[in-house]
Amino acid sequence: MPASDAALIDEFIDALWLADGLSKNTLASYRSDLALFADWLARNNSSIVGADETAINAYLAYLNTRPGGIKSTSQRRLMATLRRCYRWLLDQGRLQADPLLNIDKPPTISRFPKTLSEKQVEDLLGAPDVNTPLGLRDRAMFELLYATGLRVSELVGVRLFEVSLNDNVVRVMGKGSKERLVPLGQIAAEWLQRYIAGARGELLKSHVSDAVFVTTRGAAMTRQMFWTLVKKYALRVGIPQERISPHVLRHAFATHLLNHGADLRVVQLLLGHADISTTQVYTHVARERLKQLHHLHHPRG
Repeated sequence: MPASDAALIDEFIDALWLADGLSKNTLASYRSDLALFADWLARNNSSIVGADETAINAYLAYLNTRPGGIKSTSQRRLMATLRRCYRWLLDQGRLQADPLLNIDKPPTISRFPKTLSEKQVEDLLGAPDVNTPLGLRDRAMFELLYATGLRVSELVGVRLFEVSLNDNVVRVMGKGSKERLVPLGQIAAEWLQRYIAGARGELLKSHVSDAVFVTTRGAAMTRQMFWTLVKKYALRVGIPQERISPHVLRHAFATHLLNHGADLRVVQLLLGHADISTTQVYTHVARERLKQLHHLHHPRG
């Protein structure tokens, strides 16, 4: 990648952070997409500023010729990144025309989130051996996640001072640095209290950390490690792998709330969705579940 494109990407990422306060993971995705694009352009004697509509279409064609092609979700993310970058370049006066103007957006494919039945959630919550420090930590994590619907990144980022066991609430810093208070529920609060009072100190030993969920090395839990734990316990209780995702308990939280009559706006606030259309996907999941129950139990189903 030319030094000029590397500097441009750095400047763009800084501008995004200042304007929107995007998370590290989102900024890393923007950076990765632009770096790969710039590398390809450099091999074809071009640059981000110098790329035209033909070059961008050629890059998209190149991605689709690779083994496995490019997933529709990845392509939509890439196009969103490029549109944001070129709009910024136009605002900066570095371009006179938008090279993406005549390039169509990738089609949106409706995808329903993977979720679990209430029985499967109970099995997953009961899988850790709570007689061990690690098992008690894992149970507390699962209970907190299912009780609150936090994103995994939010869960592993929770600090001790952000949890109030007196009021049974947790303060969460979500996407775009938006803060929200989420109720824990009595059961999750009891497991969390039990973990903090005993197992957490045993795991930390002589280490010091303000993270609620820690490892035996005294470090904060990571998203990748939590995903490994979910897969391990799901396998133990016989949950099919196709039903598992990193956010499976978040999806179950939302779906089960709606199944039991919760208001969509309330679920939106609890999940921290900026737009209710993001939350509405769960109504489809809940509706399909109700259809299955009707078919199974109604005499004319």
